[in-house]
Amino acid sequence: MQRLYDFLRRHPTWVDSFWAVLLFGISVVSEAVRQEGGQSAPGTDSEAAILPVLLLLCLVIALRRRMPEKMLLLAIGVGVAQLALNVATTPANFAFLVITYTVAATGARWASRLALAVGLTAAPLAQVRWPEKESSVLGSIALMIFMTVPFALAWVLGDSIRTRRAYYEQLEERATRLEKEREAQAKVAVAAERARIARELHDVVAHNVSVMVVQADGAAYVLDSAPDQAKKALETISSTGRQALAEMRRLLGVLRTGEHQESGEYVPQPDVEQIDELIEQCRTSGLPVDFKVEGTPRPLPSGVELTAYRIVQEALTNTRKHGGPNAGASVRLVYFDDGLGLLVEDDGKGAPHELYEEGGADGQGHGLIGMRERVGMVGGTLDAGPRPGGGFRISVLLPLKPAH
Repeated sequence: MQRLYDFLRRHPTWVDSFWAVLLFGISVVSEAVRQEGGQSAPGTDSEAAILPVLLLLCLVIALRRRMPEKMLLLAIGVGVAQLALNVATTPANFAFLVITYTVAATGARWASRLALAVGLTAAPLAQVRWPEKESSVLGSIALMIFMTVPFALAWVLGDSIRTRRAYYEQLEERATRLEKEREAQAKVAVAAERARIARELHDVVAHNVSVMVVQADGAAYVLDSAPDQAKKALETISSTGRQALAEMRRLLGVLRTGEHQESGEYVPQPDVEQIDELIEQCRTSGLPVDFKVEGTPRPLPSGVELTAYRIVQEALTNTRKHGGPNAGASVRLVYFDDGLGLLVEDDGKGAPHELYEEGGADGQGHGLIGMRERVGMVGGTLDAGPRPGGGFRISVLLPLKPAH
């Protein structure tokens, strides 16, 4: 049945043709019965005119959706011919109602107005041409009004369908436009966040290089007098250089704009140790935060530390903004053998997923978009969503790649 329904929707002319054939059969039978009963319209110039009239009116039904304006003009021409040749109305004249509805729903505006005007005058003209013999003046007027109402209703129904379709099309167009705008905004957000991450990684690399320069100067100064200190300085230079190279690769991977750091001084970016200060600031602002560290703390790559700090900052700020007055949060920092785990949860009413996507914590980031970008830059994974009992949860795993 569904296939049949889909087929009929794709071929509306076939459906209209079926009804046209059915209407033609009914009209032929009705006309034959009327002629056998001696009720044929007097004054008809030729009985041969009846069959062409029936065929043309049924053709109007068959092609009404394919060419509504032309079928309206054809129906008007057939109606004029009926008046001129004195071909009385038949069941096939139902085509006038159908074409009135069709042009009001799908035809051009001029055709819709023409159909309304013709429909309102068709019944009076038919009553004048074929008056009821035993009807009074008031009865004729009442019958005329009664026959006009269906035309008016058909036009009103068609025009209502046109208005509703236009409204739905406008809604679909608006939804499509909003979807495109949202995609464009997401792309802009990703580009802006990548540029911001690139600037921060740029500062990390610059800081590491500065450390290398200082250590190299110190090693050169104590090379003869304290070779052990010089050896330690060289080891520091080696490890810092490897870390700087790793961060430089990430920097080259995310840098997509021509923006440059205009600050004259490079400073190190926040790290994991500063998460304590961040949580104390949240507690001072009225947000209770439970903070625990599991595993054995150890030095981490600067990019991983910066990513962990920014994600905690983003998550706690969103909790403070959207969690409600009695919301609380918990932060778990877990050191694994090959990675760093982060779990940030709150028990407030929580922000909708869309807010995390669209708005960042500090006015510069972009919620989950920024988080995903940061985690992706260091090869980690992020899982975020509402908690079963209320609130929001953000789980992150950042891999620790050993330097080579």
